[in-house]
Amino acid sequence: MRFKNHLTTKPALAPTALPLSGQQEGRSGMVRGVVVSAALLLALGAVALGVIQPTAVDAADGKPKATNEPAPEQKLVLDVVPVPTPVETAPVEQASEETPYIVETRIRSGDTLATVLKRVDVSDSDLLNFLTREPKARSVYKLIVGRSVQAATNDDGDLLWVRYYHTPNSDSNGSGIAKTLQITATKSGFVAEELLQPLETHVEVAVGTIRSSLFAATDIAGVPDGITSQMAEILSSKVDFLRGLRPNDQFRVVYETRTIGGRTAGNGRVLALEFINGGKTHNAVWFSPDGQTGGYYDLEGESLRGAFLRSALKFSRISSTFGMRKLPGLQAWSGHHAGVDYAAPTGTPIHATADGTVEFVGWRNGYGNTVILKHHSRITTLYAHQSRFASGLQAGSKVSQGDLIGYVGSTGWSTGPHLHYEFRVAEKPIDPLTATANMPTSQPLAPEHREKFAQIVSPFKQQLQVLAKFQEAVPETNNVASR
Repeated sequence: MRFKNHLTTKPALAPTALPLSGQQEGRSGMVRGVVVSAALLLALGAVALGVIQPTAVDAADGKPKATNEPAPEQKLVLDVVPVPTPVETAPVEQASEETPYIVETRIRSGDTLATVLKRVDVSDSDLLNFLTREPKARSVYKLIVGRSVQAATNDDGDLLWVRYYHTPNSDSNGSGIAKTLQITATKSGFVAEELLQPLETHVEVAVGTIRSSLFAATDIAGVPDGITSQMAEILSSKVDFLRGLRPNDQFRVVYETRTIGGRTAGNGRVLALEFINGGKTHNAVWFSPDGQTGGYYDLEGESLRGAFLRSALKFSRISSTFGMRKLPGLQAWSGHHAGVDYAAPTGTPIHATADGTVEFVGWRNGYGNTVILKHHSRITTLYAHQSRFASGLQAGSKVSQGDLIGYVGSTGWSTGPHLHYEFRVAEKPIDPLTATANMPTSQPLAPEHREKFAQIVSPFKQQLQVLAKFQEAVPETNNVASR
């Protein structure tokens, strides 16, 4: 259901005529018409000539008195509307460029590059040879199920270009962009280039009532699954979405969706959220002081997350703790293990445990591929033995808690795939498990950001209040609206 404003205009009521009969009615109407017409003419004359000044009268005989005062100046004022002279314009020439014929397909499970090109009617062997040796075209070999491939030809059937929409929804400096690989046919061969297109962001709202599960309720409300997952993650410290939901719990959410050329590109982020669990209200708003990094806070400005995550991996087990140990397989080596090891398969995503700045990214002796993040209060965290780093990560980059920074591997002095994680204060390693357990549950909002936070949160607070009143008035309604 979408909110719409319908303005209804009532017809004007006609004046009621007095009942007259026969010729009397006709004569009366004629007299009234003459009187009204004369009055209108007199009024129009007065308006055109200005205000008529009264004449002095002699009290004795009632005749006008002679006066030496000059007659008032009378002017006829006209508003002259200039009419522009038509200007001859040269006829617009029709574009000579012909409209291409475009064929599109979506990548299916088990597809190869050859099968995809065949479905878009491209059978140019020179193109395949070009794609195998061109470094800029390597993304075409990472075929992702569901992504689109287009091919354009002219009227003669000659290939103009091929486009692979490999990353339809990405972020750059806080804005959504789509990344597309385009291979253009030229007279001398082919040219590959990466196209970056800005995404259109739309803000939508939805309300819902829990009957069985959160995903069932958001499906009814039309909320994308990606937004539902964000809702559960944002309030995970307040609500147990697996075992703590109750019938008639309610939610109200404001979130972003993204499109490109009128087509859905993906989801943005949750902007504001309110969840009533067992009669208790929990709320959250997104706040970014610098427009790039940010986090979720309640309406009073308290952070909804711990200062540091307990683990950089979502699914793992501790294979080695902090302290003295011997390296398995190398009995001659022993020493102080300055971190905690988390066993996980190669390629498991590694996430930043807190907001920070990348201090180092690269190879570091026995640590192998390593990322070091610098945080507040002289705290640094180290992530070692990675197989590869997150795309675009470099020294000086800002990261938020939970951001992807790399993937589990077995580089350096490692006997198997795992993440070696260190927590340091003033360059001194301490046990990460103890350190994070003793950290405050939330990091307060900096005083210099509170004024801006109040300005940001005010419209979201009003929006959540409006949604609450709407949901109270129509409790069985699950709606989605956009603006």
